[in-house]
Amino acid sequence: MINRPVQKWRVGAVEAAVWDNKKSIQGGEISYKTVTVSRSYKKKEENIWRSEVINNLRRGDIEKLQVILRKVQDYLYFEVAKEDEEEEE
Repeated sequence: MINRPVQKWRVGAVEAAVWDNKKSIQGGEISYKTVTVSRSYKKKEENIWRSEVINNLRRGDIEKLQVILRKVQDYLYFEVAKEDEEEEE
């Protein structure tokens, strides 16, 4: 089974993905979300697009990342909270 993100946003070459995770704790299972931020690039000598987790930000990445992280925050605070409320009903 391939693990896929539950939501993704992209601005230019910068992308954020939200992942749904599960962990067993004291005989029960909890669910939590994590976020991966990555940048796509293409090597000059190859015709293949690649993706790397961003460890070092470039000046041009900061504004793109801010826009994406606002979307991630809205999703986590509003959509996930709504889903949690629906599960409780």
